[in-house]
Amino acid sequence: MSVDNNNIFLATGRRKTATARIRLIPHGSGKITVNKRDINDYCYHEPLLKLATAPLITVEALDQFDIIIKVHGSGPNGQAGAISHGLARALEKFNPDWRTPLKQGGFLKRDPREKERKKSGQPGARKRFQFSKR
Repeated sequence: MSVDNNNIFLATGRRKTATARIRLIPHGSGKITVNKRDINDYCYHEPLLKLATAPLITVEALDQFDIIIKVHGSGPNGQAGAISHGLARALEKFNPDWRTPLKQGGFLKRDPREKERKKSGQPGARKRFQFSKR
């Protein structure tokens, strides 16, 4: 596949500890590849697939692009969220008019929730050891 580098739109999406790097290639056949695997194989549950491709569905551009995604870190849900965030940012770069529907869908905002660290003197982040009076 020969592609002119001027027509590739790059973006990064993050969620929890997952990072997704997106390469959006316009005028494609709708093929989406995640870590050299088809997206249907990578996002093995229907909700994960819907979450990952939600920005494309919102702007009705599911079959207009070839998309190459490299994602690492976190788990399946975090990676699907990172893919969604990165896709929204790449679509906004491609067409600034799509910013409004993507923003209304909540795809351009990075979800800031992270795992809280474990504190010393406790068994977990919030849990305390059992108190014994005697």
